Amino acid sequence: MESPAAITIAERLLGTSAAMVELRATIERVAPHRTTVLISGESGTGKELVARAIHDASPRHAMRFVAINCAAIAPTLLESELFGHIRGAFTDAQRDRAGLFEEADGGTIFLDEIGEIPTALQAKLLRVLQESEVRRVGATVSTRIDVRVVAATLRDLTADVASGRFREDLFYRLNVVPIEVPALRERSSDIPLLAKHFAIRQSAKHQRAIAWEPQALELLQALSWPGNVRELENLVERATVLVEGGHISADFVRTLIGTKNLPVVGRTIDEDQFSIKKATRVLEEGLIRKALSATAGNRTNAAKLLEISHRALLYKIKEYGIARSDNLDK
Repeated sequence: MESPAAITIAERLLGTSAAMVELRATIERVAPHRTTVLISGESGTGKELVARAIHDASPRHAMRFVAINCAAIAPTLLESELFGHIRGAFTDAQRDRAGLFEEADGGTIFLDEIGEIPTALQAKLLRVLQESEVRRVGATVSTRIDVRVVAATLRDLTADVASGRFREDLFYRLNVVPIEVPALRERSSDIPLLAKHFAIRQSAKHQRAIAWEPQALELLQALSWPGNVRELENLVERATVLVEGGHISADFVRTLIGTKNLPVVGRTIDEDQFSIKKATRVLEEGLIRKALSATAGNRTNAAKLLEISHRALLYKIKEYGIARSDNLDK
């Protein structure tokens, strides 16, 4: 079995889009250093894959990578899970137990859904980051640790800081190097590559050979994918199990997802032009122009209207050749 260290960043994070090229380059720059990283992105974009890629490309790759979903553990248990406890610290504490920070000593700990950590626990986590030591629940002495912290969040932590829900000092301690994982709809050119990759994996899993028809891949590129890469992989597995004959067509994809015709904004499309890919590009450019027009050219606000990252919007503006001097109302 291939060791994690032998898996390259490109193999772990597939894609040839500009967004993915930049993401991998950022990981390569940050991986050698111990600095804390805060990964943001929608559900299903692959935030844990990014965290693992950082660990595997770092000098710590031979040590443990410990992951915990802070939202999946009851607040009353999370402190003990992270920092450990001593015997008798609370009911059912039958013996001393090391926490995940101690287990990750020398390696990396990945704190997923960090925005869900209780307020009362945030101060203790801040101390761990500042002092590089942990104190088990019920203990009177601390233990030195050497752990790299990578955190991830679905939440807008800047808004949580403003509302008092998340400590400002902890946010800045975590957000030393921010990394935003692009949504799948922001890198639609990667969808065929991902779909074929997942098809190979699912074919081996279910012992069924399948192949994509070009029109099916074009249809996949036209979808919004709210569940992102995870949703795409689920669809590929469903198609692998249900398809007859081994060839996945656009019609078959429609039976799986109930796709409706895409509306077109901006330029019109000739009646004899049925390319979903071209229609999607027209739709996307039209929406971007309308958003820029509605925000008087403010790209930050336009990105919010479009529900994409500011970085993704800049890519699209360059791709479609939209200049600041354009008449954005047309």
